[in-house]
Amino acid sequence: MNQKSLSAQSKTHKKILSYLKDKEILRIFNEFENSLNVKNKFAVAVSGGPDSLALAFLAKCFAIKNSVDVKYLIVDHKLRKESSTEAKNVVMILKKIGVSCKILVWKGKKPSSNIQSAARDKRYSLLVEECKKNKIKSILLGHHLDDLFENFLIRILRGSGLNGLISLNKNTKYKDNDIKVLRPLLDIEKKNLTYLSKKIFNLYINDPSNKNENFKRIRIRNLMSSLEKEGLNKKKFLLTINNLKDSNKSIKFYVDKNIEKNSIYLKKKNSFILNLNFFDQAHEVIFRSLTKIIQKIGEKYYPVRGKSISELIKKIKSYSFTKVTLGGCFIEKINKSILISKEN
Repeated sequence: MNQKSLSAQSKTHKKILSYLKDKEILRIFNEFENSLNVKNKFAVAVSGGPDSLALAFLAKCFAIKNSVDVKYLIVDHKLRKESSTEAKNVVMILKKIGVSCKILVWKGKKPSSNIQSAARDKRYSLLVEECKKNKIKSILLGHHLDDLFENFLIRILRGSGLNGLISLNKNTKYKDNDIKVLRPLLDIEKKNLTYLSKKIFNLYINDPSNKNENFKRIRIRNLMSSLEKEGLNKKKFLLTINNLKDSNKSIKFYVDKNIEKNSIYLKKKNSFILNLNFFDQAHEVIFRSLTKIIQKIGEKYYPVRGKSISELIKKIKSYSFTKVTLGGCFIEKINKSILISKEN
């Protein structure tokens, strides 16, 4: 890079960091920085909403202060005719803070049902594929505190167990590989991120699907808004979730022991054999052990719904059980053991 380019870059960096003089923006950045435990280059998944743009800005500040290489990515699902234009607009918006954002396009046939779930899965797969190409081990997502609450309520409506209720964490792995999914905004409310985005960018992209009450998440979001007006205390809500997380750690210990002692993983065949003792545990331990194994073999980012796992356990314990498919897996009884293998 020549001297002129270096000088221009230095001015841009100073301008970006000058926004941290705003006390509220500095507070948000400090929370973000304290949550982000990365030393090497990472990727940032952008969508164009206020939380996403805030994440892009915070990541840029972090990159400047710590001399870390960051790659910014946006997925164009092509589910709406406006999506490509919106993606290009986001790219232009981010140029204001010296960010170059790459558009990843979902090609091929689109689903007619479970659209949000399919789009989410495709988004993750495109992001991970791009990270692997660039030898990046961490992806930052813009999930925030309001998302944590929404996720909790959605899982309650689905009848999820304890693990499902608190499934949104700051640091997880994508499927069973080395790509880490990081959520450094999980302690920050959406309203604070919206404040930041308005200050930095003066605008953001409004996805019309965020107002479509055909989607359960949008109905839950509207419910949360109503509960806030009725005096919902978010701090107490968060305290409840954190207490549940502590209990969850204890159960995980017994789940790992159950899998270790009562199952065999056949690496070459990518399958598990479960013995009778596997099902001679507390229901929650069986439930989670089975969920974890099916998620691993089926190679799904999200686990199978709790209701389906509970029904599977009942079937397995019955004398008539032979074979079912669930979560991309074949689950079958062979003599006195259960074989779980990947569905072709």
